[in-house]
Amino acid sequence: MGPEYFWMSGMWVFPIIGITVMLIVVYLVFGRGSFRPPWHGSDQFHNSQSALDILKERYAKGEVTKEEFEQMKRDIM
Repeated sequence: MGPEYFWMSGMWVFPIIGITVMLIVVYLVFGRGSFRPPWHGSDQFHNSQSALDILKERYAKGEVTKEEFEQMKRDIM
């Protein structure tokens, strides 16, 4: 039995699977900038606006009155 049995019996598939798994792990650790599993989503919480910013936007659009704005601002703070 020589090395030809390794290649002819389909055993060549396992090194390819192993290399593929290692490449995926390397991508998840280093390719995304930091180790952050993909199911955690993007930076949706880091880039979100604060409650006060949203309130200021609503006041600027005229969705809330000055009295409502002041009351909500006190509630937030």
